[in-house]
Amino acid sequence: MDVTSYDLLVIGGGPAGSSAAITAAMFGKRVAVIEMAETIGGAGINTGTIPSKTLRENALVIAGAKSRALPCLEMSIRSDATLASLTHQLTAVEKMVRGEWEARFIERGVVTVFGRATFIDAHTVEVISPDGTISRIGGDYILIATGSSPVRPPGFDFAHPRIHDSNEILGIEVLPKQLAVVGAGVIGAEYACSFAALGVEVHLIDGRAELMPFLDHDIAACIRAGMVSAGINLHFEEKVVACESPESGPVILRLTSGATLTVSDVLVASGRSSNTDGLGLDRAGVALGTRGLVPVDAHCQTAVPHIYAAGDVIGAPALAATSIEQARIAVCHAFGLMDKALSQLLPTGIYTIPEAGCVGLTEAACIAAGTPIVIGRARYRQNPRGRIIGDEHGLLKLVFHLETKRLLGVHVVGEQATELVHVGMMAMLGAATIETFVNACFNYPSLGDLYKNAAYMAMLQGRSDVCASLSD
Repeated sequence: MDVTSYDLLVIGGGPAGSSAAITAAMFGKRVAVIEMAETIGGAGINTGTIPSKTLRENALVIAGAKSRALPCLEMSIRSDATLASLTHQLTAVEKMVRGEWEARFIERGVVTVFGRATFIDAHTVEVISPDGTISRIGGDYILIATGSSPVRPPGFDFAHPRIHDSNEILGIEVLPKQLAVVGAGVIGAEYACSFAALGVEVHLIDGRAELMPFLDHDIAACIRAGMVSAGINLHFEEKVVACESPESGPVILRLTSGATLTVSDVLVASGRSSNTDGLGLDRAGVALGTRGLVPVDAHCQTAVPHIYAAGDVIGAPALAATSIEQARIAVCHAFGLMDKALSQLLPTGIYTIPEAGCVGLTEAACIAAGTPIVIGRARYRQNPRGRIIGDEHGLLKLVFHLETKRLLGVHVVGEQATELVHVGMMAMLGAATIETFVNACFNYPSLGDLYKNAAYMAMLQGRSDVCASLSD
């Protein structure tokens, strides 16, 4: 069988794969992308990032209107509302984002092949198209960017129409009356908040004692308080030991404590696993690591020098933003285009209600490492813009080195936190200190001014009398 060869062969057309393809094509490389779905975009556009944030944005309209407590406004959801009606602009958003990628493919001459790829040898894959046609495609360099899929733990009947994973939860037609979310990680917490804002009775179940323990404790506490305020029922240090899902009637969950939950729908958010099954990586000489992850070095290069991998398939942090950067790093290294490396400062955005953003070290991590620190806090309710937008509980927390005054960590919770965190990230990249913010001038009124207030708090931290009055 003839083999069509390219300079770069990309397996997977999600954010990582698309980014790699466009980057290589910009430098004149012949590129082909193999995508097993019907369209490019991966989970980022089709089932995960874009769809879930669209739902959240609509839920935020409702939650935001309530938080502003305008006496002239009443807002409620119609009793016949469907999930489709609440995400009516989702199709348009998906089409726009996907269209941008497709237009860049066409502009740069990237070839798209739809089908399932399997390695034949280290430079060649066999592709079975949806109509059964078989072809073989080769690449001088190959990038694996096949993403990940939701873990489906045993004990849940995912064939049941009211038991869902995170890939298909937004495909349901009827808004649930009660929703049990199993797993309080980022995905589970985000969906729990969105559905609660839409008026759904939500139960969030997790075996851990804390909510997202990787977060700074003050930020996690604010998110948890927001969940409680939204009416979310929290079941921590609990696991589902049995799930009864009859053809008709409610779903019944039995927990380790003996408690029973009766709900209309269940969302299982128990993490994700890399999509490497069926790729035949062993025939390419690539050995898989734990949980099916593809091991790579700092350049996203596998043990086979001409084969790279990026995105969820290589593991944490498994974010769309980092996946895109990893793919660019891989392409630049493979073709010697430029000296590009992944930043050591990777921001995290958590789209709960309230949302959170963080970058750098937490207070707890610094204490554990014996690093002397000083903390600066600024609350939205003490900021004019925070008052205007009606955010009573938002918080910016800055972690500075006590001696050098360098900014070590930025942690934000509240409206626009996922945007606001980038100010701190750029400051950290520029080796900012407390004085950087104290001497800066921010627009008034603006949430950016929180940075100046937090820096003053850090600078004055040694004067307990001043700090006590400022933090009330």
